[in-house]
Parts: sequence; structure tokens; C-alpha cells
Amino acid sequence: MVSAVFLDRDGVINANLERNGKPVAPTKLSDFRILPGVAEAARLLKEAGFLLVIVTNQPDVANGLTPKATVEAMHAEIMRQLPIDDIIVCFHADADNCSCRKPKPGMILEAAARHRIDLAASYLVGDRWRDVHAGRSAGCRTIFVDYGYPQDQPHEPDKLVHSLREAADFILATLN
Repeated sequence: MVSAVFLDRDGVINANLERNGKPVAPTKLSDFRILPGVAEAARLLKEAGFLLVIVTNQPDVANGLTPKATVEAMHAEIMRQLPIDDIIVCFHADADNCSCRKPKPGMILEAAARHRIDLAASYLVGDRWRDVHAGRSAGCRTIFVDYGYPQDQPHEPDKLVHSLREAADFILATLN
């Protein structure tokens, strides 16, 4: 079995945009930007032997705001720039009540089965309460990237950081 770092996409890998005062996913490829320090953090985690898996809710596809092809183009760009092993996407909206949409752990459990991941030896890094809940439900340690967004549910991560690079440093320090 392998250890993994599960990564939320928007706000962890790439920059969020703002819509009606809330952070949201980019809806156009031209607005898609990898955050500073992400490439270095991903490289360090890969060199340490972690599988890197993005688990991302993309309800804007179901809501008609973003074409699926645009999301797939963003993911192709991620795969081109970063050493990511897999990207698992939930395209559903909350109303669909699926098993994959975070805060449910479905995407994490799917990745664990697909890649033989030891969840207890793995981490989830996210910037929303949904990420923390999904990671905890799956049995992972959780790291919250805090941008000061208002959260509509409580979250109690194992560690609070301000960037993926800071999360990577924390994870790597736990290996020693």
C-alpha cells in the first residue's frame, strides 16, 4: 500500500476567482492559474514517495456555468505542469445527493481502491470545511489552507496552514 496526499483543486492547486463576494472556481481556461509554490510543493511530496491525487467538486458543470470540456482542459494543464498521479472529479451539484461530492468521502475512497492507498498514512489538503470533513471521514489526516473565507460549517483540521507549500513542509516534517 502507498501513502497519498489528496489535494482539493480550487484554492489549493489553482487560484480561486470571486463571484458575489465568494471564492469560486474559474469557469474559463484563460482564468485558470496555478498558485505560487504549488509546483515546488508537489515535487517535494512526490520525491518523498507520496501519490498525489486531486479530488475536486466541480458543480459548475452540472449548474451550466462551465462546460465539461473546459474543466478537462484545466486538468490537462495541471497534468502538464505538475507531477499529479490522478484527478478524480465530482460533477454533481448538492441537490444530486451523490456519494462522491465532498463532504462525503466517495472520491477519496475511489482513489484508495484504485491505487491501493493506505488512508491512515495519507493526508487531505483543502481550503473548505467540505474538504476537511471528507478527509476525516475517509480516515486521513487533514490540513486546512486558510484564506480567511467565511466557512458555513465548523471544521477541525489536524493542521492549519496558508499554502500548499506550507502544507508540504508540515507533511515532510512528520516523516522525520
